[in-house]
Amino acid sequence: MGGESEVSGDTKVQGGDGEPLSKNELKRRLKAEKKAAEKAEKEKNKPAPTKSAEKSAVSEEEISPNEYFKLRSGAIEELKSTDAHPYPHKFKVTTSLTNFIEKYEYLKDSETLTDVEVRIAGRVHAIRQSGAKLIFYDLRGEGVKIQVMATANAYKSEEEFAVDTAKLRRGDILGVVGNPGRTKKGELSIIPKELVLLAPCLHMLPHLHYGVKDKETRYRQRYLDLIINADVRKKFQVRAQIISYMRRFFDEMGFLEIETPMMNMIPGGATAKPFMTHHNDLNMDLYMRVAPELYHKMLVVGGIDRVYEIGKQFRNEGIDMTHNPEFTTCEFYMAYADYNDLIEITEKLLSGMVKAIFGTYKVTFHPDGPEGEAKEIDFTPPFKRLRMFPDLERVLGVKLPSPDSLHTEEARLALDKICVSKDIDCPPPRTAARLLDKLVGDFLEETCINPTFITEHPQVMSPLAKWHRSESGLTERFELFVMKKEVCNAYTELNDPVVQRSRFEQQAKDKASGDDEAMFLDENFCTALEYGLPPTGGWGMGIDRLSMFLTDSNNIKEVLFFPAMKPEENKPKEDEKPKENGEA
Repeated sequence: MGGESEVSGDTKVQGGDGEPLSKNELKRRLKAEKKAAEKAEKEKNKPAPTKSAEKSAVSEEEISPNEYFKLRSGAIEELKSTDAHPYPHKFKVTTSLTNFIEKYEYLKDSETLTDVEVRIAGRVHAIRQSGAKLIFYDLRGEGVKIQVMATANAYKSEEEFAVDTAKLRRGDILGVVGNPGRTKKGELSIIPKELVLLAPCLHMLPHLHYGVKDKETRYRQRYLDLIINADVRKKFQVRAQIISYMRRFFDEMGFLEIETPMMNMIPGGATAKPFMTHHNDLNMDLYMRVAPELYHKMLVVGGIDRVYEIGKQFRNEGIDMTHNPEFTTCEFYMAYADYNDLIEITEKLLSGMVKAIFGTYKVTFHPDGPEGEAKEIDFTPPFKRLRMFPDLERVLGVKLPSPDSLHTEEARLALDKICVSKDIDCPPPRTAARLLDKLVGDFLEETCINPTFITEHPQVMSPLAKWHRSESGLTERFELFVMKKEVCNAYTELNDPVVQRSRFEQQAKDKASGDDEAMFLDENFCTALEYGLPPTGGWGMGIDRLSMFLTDSNNIKEVLFFPAMKPEENKPKEDEKPKENGEA
């Protein structure tokens, strides 16, 4: 490097190629040779495991998942006896991956902030090796990705670089201490001084390119689904936004959020088949709640005029694309409101929610799954309204029995005849309420793509709703349908204790005739009504089903982290299960 001018006063010595060398240049060359010899010696004495670990890292991807698990578990057990325990208690994180990307987005190509040290952590999704001294890792977390550009030169020492990188596999939770930088190709990266294994992944992780497509695996191992499929997290974020928006909406209207019992002596508040459980100390059977309605109305009797609850309900019914045995609802009860007020509140709540989350009233939905036809759902208010009896008669082209005669056998037979003539299947018991429900389901609900209110149900279908003020035999009730499915049910509440008791008695008759979903008589609730329930509007909405429509999911299991599943037939035998790892 030093030119001839710098050493012109020195004595010249001949180099191996016959060129004259200065003494200084000779010294430099001898020093470099010595350093190279030392380095070669060091390489020779380097422990062999790194080489085999490198080799195994390549071949491990080609072996069976069971073999991989055994090998990885063995390697991790060995690490437990070293100073570098594979499950450390703590790793201090100074910035999230999201903040890292936002903060250092300005860096230019090939720029590294050597004076800035950050500590981040995430899961390793890809490992790309460019020789022994340069390895790239894709670190993922919070729905984002950061590249780790690990170089031996920037690491605390070359020996530790080889040892630390040999430990790592795809799927591991990794802590990175290093400097923010951008590669020559423009990729924002962190250049580590230290890599810390925080929790190894003992199983072979599916590749992001192929993903986890099998629905059984996705629902049973939701953690794996979340690790691999980025869009799953977004669905649950939208679900959380729906619940947050509801809470803000009702809080701003002066409602009090409440909690009511999950286990009851009588499963009231909805026509549904309940789950049973047993209380050992009281030696009595209890029912898991099917709805919180009766408790809410008791609180309105007590003077809390506006109450709402977001919580779980349990119904011992079928599992299908839109039903799960436990599900989440929001219910509210509002004194001095009727079903007309509730229609306005529903329109305001839903249209405002969709606009706030998506910036538009219109959302796309695929009823037959991602590969099927796309439908647009328009939440622009006001929503369409259908009156149950007049509109059903119009579609059927026949006259229905009058609503005030539906409790008679004559009316039941007339509905039965209509169902038979229209090829409508209704399993027993073929009560008037069930037959009518089937007709509405096949001829009115099927037309409801955009949000549509079906209003004015008959009293036989609505045991807790108040009678219609002008139409005999009907109630002031509505259901909101989206994409042919019910998402909301509301009515002016029945507050006459004498009428309520007679409605309960009719339900008891239906139960005796074999209708498992008919309501029980709740004497405590009737007593509460005798103290005076003000004119009240009551409302309930299924949050899971609404989440389906707003996340373009045609299966309810997509919007439940852990949906109900049938038991697995082929469970691993006891001796196949990995033993729990204790302390080193």
